[in-house]
Amino acid sequence: METDQKNIISAQPTPNTTWGLLKPLVKTYLAPYSGQLSVAMLFMIIAAAATASFAKLLQPVLDKAMIGVQNDPQSIHVIVPLGAMIFASFVVRGIATYIHTIKMNKISQSIVADIQRDVFSHFMTLDLKFFHKYPSGQLVSRVTSDVNVMRTAVSDSLTGIGSNLLTLIFLVVVMFLQDWRLSLITFTVFPFASGLVAYLGRRLRKVSKSIQGETANLMGVLTQIFQGIRQVQAYGMENHERKRAGEAVMTVRNLNIKAARISNLSTPINEVLVGAVVFGIIIYGGYRISEGQLTPGGLMSFIAAFSLAYEPMKKLAKLNNALQLGLGAAERVNEMMAQTSSIKVISDAKELEVKIPNITFDNVMFKYNAEEDTQALNGVSFEVEAGKVTALVGASGSGKTTILSLVLRFYDPVSGRIKIDGTDLRDVSLTSLRTQMALVSQDVTIFDDTILGNIAYGLQNATEEQIIEAAKAAAADEFIRALPEGYQTQVGENGVRLSGGQRQRLSLARAILRNAPILLLDEATSALDNESERLIQKTLEELQKDRTTLVIAHRLSTIQHADKIIVMDKGRIVESGTHAELLPKGGVYTRMHNSAIVDAA
Repeated sequence: METDQKNIISAQPTPNTTWGLLKPLVKTYLAPYSGQLSVAMLFMIIAAAATASFAKLLQPVLDKAMIGVQNDPQSIHVIVPLGAMIFASFVVRGIATYIHTIKMNKISQSIVADIQRDVFSHFMTLDLKFFHKYPSGQLVSRVTSDVNVMRTAVSDSLTGIGSNLLTLIFLVVVMFLQDWRLSLITFTVFPFASGLVAYLGRRLRKVSKSIQGETANLMGVLTQIFQGIRQVQAYGMENHERKRAGEAVMTVRNLNIKAARISNLSTPINEVLVGAVVFGIIIYGGYRISEGQLTPGGLMSFIAAFSLAYEPMKKLAKLNNALQLGLGAAERVNEMMAQTSSIKVISDAKELEVKIPNITFDNVMFKYNAEEDTQALNGVSFEVEAGKVTALVGASGSGKTTILSLVLRFYDPVSGRIKIDGTDLRDVSLTSLRTQMALVSQDVTIFDDTILGNIAYGLQNATEEQIIEAAKAAAADEFIRALPEGYQTQVGENGVRLSGGQRQRLSLARAILRNAPILLLDEATSALDNESERLIQKTLEELQKDRTTLVIAHRLSTIQHADKIIVMDKGRIVESGTHAELLPKGGVYTRMHNSAIVDAA
């Protein structure tokens, strides 16, 4: 939409091959750290060379310092220099390994943090349809669990693959320098080992996607249970929820066991292959020594190089497994990043600036699901006059809240136009559009923050004095000051430490602080007692002055003063007028009014 962010793994679909998934990661996220990567690579080379030098030094140690001294005691002087050189190789390898490991870990952690920020930022650009499609627990899993799997894979892979591959190359060079024939014997194992690694990697990536999917499902289940704990306990459903959560836990457990079984399958097979190679080296090497074409030290140096090379080979297989698990998670992140918003903002969108605007609906058609036949709004046309109060009434599902959602441009109409001061909403930027509006909904959202922070959500950089004035206007100051920490009181998740009426008053204070020219009220006083409602109704009447107000109310007593009342039924406008004009007609509004009187009695 309007954010200028890096594309995550890819803005376009990528081949689900290892390189197809890695290439955009490298191109987009690794490139900015190329300088640090070069330093890390330098120390990887130093560490690999030190490892290879140790294997190479074993030949003179055995031939000169051991066998040579046994045959000629006068050559004892070579022992100390050779021992010192081997000691130096260990020191250099230790220091170089530490430096490149720390460097690569920093790079990999930075890359995954960048990805995590971009995934969340992308979510913030998507419309309500996306958030209705995916439960919040699953979205949290994509940002945390999936990306954390990527974090481990990227961290281990970037750190380990480079260093182990370089070490393997240096040691292979040592092996060839000692005896190229023996080296060729050892390479007979490589095609089998490589094929096995590739096969297991493909299987692991599939299992990884399943693990992340079921982990997301588990998080979704747990989120639902914790958020609905009052209902769970009230209806005695604890055992049912234990069973439901337990099934989700066991599914994740079984998939993780399957992944461990696949990833460790390479160990026994590789051990057998390497054992066969060592057997061949000993037999063939013995014949070479007997023919005088190879020294015992040379064979020992070769076996040491092969043994040292075997470790990075095993680690590379393990790292490939970890990488495939991470790429399985990357595929899931890719799927999220491929989601696009149905709310399209044109490149030359205008900045909307209004004082006291009017809002016009022109033959608006809308439905929530393209596949459904039912229209949420069907040919709706009306005008919310500038500086006036327009009320929407009607039965549940008649389209009232849909109208508010379209004004906020949470959705776009299927056909027809919505205009503010004659400008189509689709021609202005979303930020400037929503800056002109303050919303108070019956579904109050209170963040796990202080009361001060919750009210300030309506206006960034608001002063404490402005916040307190807004709280007073919303009849909230008295109960806030009665709390142990006043405005600094932490209210808990979704304001769990507050009553429904207190949460509603904070929501009103937030809207009052915003001081926007368009006021949208959706059952703004639904959670208040009669006394609080009377107080806030006076506040709302003051707030509505010199503002364009669109209000939804089920209690008709709260909107009798409205300049216009629009009666909705099944997505259509069936009546329109003032309270005094509609009441004598004997239509839908009259029946609603008479029903409300009966209910009150």
